[in-house]
Amino acid sequence: MSVLIGKKILLGISGGIAAYKTASLVRLFIKAGAHVQVIMTPASKDFITPLTLSTLSKNPVYSSFYNQDDNPGELAKQNERWNNHVELALWADVMVIAPATANTLSKMANGTCDNLLIAAYLSAKCPVYYAPAMDLDMYKHPSTIANFFSLTQFGDTIIPAESGELASGLSGEGRMAEPEHIVAFIEADLESRLPLKGRKILITAGPTYEAIDPVRFIGNHSSGKMGFDIASSAANLGASVLLVTGPTHCKATHPLIRVIPVVSAQEMYDACHLYYADVDVAIAAAAVADYKPKNVASQKIKKNADDFTIELEKTKDILASLGQSKKNQFLIGFALETENEIENAKLKIQKKNLDLIVLNSLQDKGAGFGKATNKVTFIDKFFTIEAMELKSKEAVADDILNKVIAHFYEMS
Repeated sequence: MSVLIGKKILLGISGGIAAYKTASLVRLFIKAGAHVQVIMTPASKDFITPLTLSTLSKNPVYSSFYNQDDNPGELAKQNERWNNHVELALWADVMVIAPATANTLSKMANGTCDNLLIAAYLSAKCPVYYAPAMDLDMYKHPSTIANFFSLTQFGDTIIPAESGELASGLSGEGRMAEPEHIVAFIEADLESRLPLKGRKILITAGPTYEAIDPVRFIGNHSSGKMGFDIASSAANLGASVLLVTGPTHCKATHPLIRVIPVVSAQEMYDACHLYYADVDVAIAAAAVADYKPKNVASQKIKKNADDFTIELEKTKDILASLGQSKKNQFLIGFALETENEIENAKLKIQKKNLDLIVLNSLQDKGAGFGKATNKVTFIDKFFTIEAMELKSKEAVADDILNKVIAHFYEMS
């Protein structure tokens, strides 16, 4: 399993002989599960063709601010085909510049923005790695060393050059790191930066179905998307996730997520308590049925009478039981309210011994079941209230995990 799974990598290639190695580098990134977009400087195309890299990355390769085959007289078409360096930079989770020649390093350090690669670099907000490649005297020159220092101050990370035979015929330091070493370096560095690496998180998701008979059940409209998005965000931050989910069409593909399917509230209760003692965080995002039929028919109930009554009894309160048995776990609950939202959420924090509650109101447009968006308010155990704007559920999941990260930061 690679930390690069699902990562979007923007690979910048500058004009050095080591550019020929980038075909292997792209293949290794793809093999690790990453998505790759390539930007080439014009000079780099003397060493490897855009067609090769486009074929391997399965994406167009960019090398200029607009497509070279545009008719300069057709301004509208030029605007439609402009290669947006900002869009490319913001797309990326990671930017890698390899090879980084002395010329490109100087432009990066001094902001000399005369090609698409440097424009994208200057617009990047993600981690940037660069792999220098040049002759040994160039690598040791004071100007190059000064550029290394400047880039370090910017927060960029150097992948040190290796020693070996150089294009000049000399042998020494300055050779670009081998593609497999570049990938291993980036994987190790990204893993070290993951704020939830080594943490175990239990998450509940989806509805529960409470059987009436072998055919019918009592349930709700929860899609499970919010819980699955939280699980995905947690895994991307390095956490090992146990996802206890009721019936849903959502899928979890991250290798750090272990899905535990359940159907009823009792099954979810049992699964949560089986793993709760070993986790650092529990996030109860499931919409668990409050009541279940007291007696479940063993055969399908026939439609004989005009009226039909089902006697219900309370299900076990999973969140409250977790709060009662809480030791060092950071416990987060959800509250879906339609009236007196803040007051009811505060009561829930106290009653169930929560550290944080995520309040949803069905009064808010774009929030609730079956939506791609959510609008939440965070309330912690000290009753600090933080109302958030309407966001995608993926963004809300990130906000929730930021609260978890802040908790462990305060504890350290």
